[in-house]
Amino acid sequence: MSSSDTSRFLVAESLDSFPAELKGGIVAIGNFDGLHRGHRAVLDAAMGLGHGTHHPVYAMSFEPHPRTVFNPSKPVFRLTPRAQKLDMLRVCGLGGALILPFTRDFAGIEANAFVQDILIDTLGISHAVTGYDFHFGRARQGTPDYLRDAGAKHGFGVTIVQREEDEGAEVISSTRIRDSLAEGDIAQANALLGYRWYFEAEVRHGDKRGRDLGYPTANLALAQDCPLKQGIYAVKVRIGDDWHDGVASYGRRPTFDNGAILFEVHLFDFSGDLYGKTLRVHVVSYLRGEEKFDSVEALIRQMDQDSAEARAALGSLQPLSDIDLKLLDSSA
Repeated sequence: MSSSDTSRFLVAESLDSFPAELKGGIVAIGNFDGLHRGHRAVLDAAMGLGHGTHHPVYAMSFEPHPRTVFNPSKPVFRLTPRAQKLDMLRVCGLGGALILPFTRDFAGIEANAFVQDILIDTLGISHAVTGYDFHFGRARQGTPDYLRDAGAKHGFGVTIVQREEDEGAEVISSTRIRDSLAEGDIAQANALLGYRWYFEAEVRHGDKRGRDLGYPTANLALAQDCPLKQGIYAVKVRIGDDWHDGVASYGRRPTFDNGAILFEVHLFDFSGDLYGKTLRVHVVSYLRGEEKFDSVEALIRQMDQDSAEARAALGSLQPLSDIDLKLLDSSA
């Protein structure tokens, strides 16, 4: 399979199941949580090397997040959970992905064993591409320089991609994106990602109060560790192959019960039963914080205003990048 053949996206979840079609390929290595602009610089470098060759190009990544393994009491919120990460890698144009289980035993592999046993003997790589901050092996002894020297010794190419900075000359990182979500700065989070951050969740039954207010909602539960600031958002929602604009409230409904945190989506110009369906929600813009209103009438007036602002934001939407355009394409 050549680097330009995207008709098949091959996924392996262990070294034993690594497909022969990817052997001898160009591998982009990293955790890739979020597939943000910095990560895509690594992927782009790998695909550039594969262009015009017969070498397959794929990603090697790890699950769960290493920081979660070493500090399970403080798990890292995943910008792109495993299934979403795989979907993003496919949309980016890679030929496949090798997702290796990350355990303490795996982390304890000697750097030379990682190179010899995995990269050479099992994968037979022709080239490795990593970011400037990628380390591997016991005690992080496998530095970028170590990998470069190993490639020269064993006959495979190595490309180290330098840090990607935003327009303010600050490094782009998953941590900055998580912090931006927590601050309600969805514009910055999306700018660093290069696409509108999204999540997928199944519609749950709720108290159906929104119907009485004239704003029926689809109730979704985000991950418990999601840092997204509670408030009102403009959203684009994919249901199957169809897209809908909407407005969403993320929070505890302080005007009523101050209950469990939910992400409640109202779709414009839509009617139908969504219970049990999985929605993909792209968070476009933050409108305001969650508030408690003195009356239902005051709440409805504010919801009318929120809907108008969301429609305006979504009506002038422009793709942030080619990847954003592809993600918003029903055929992608």
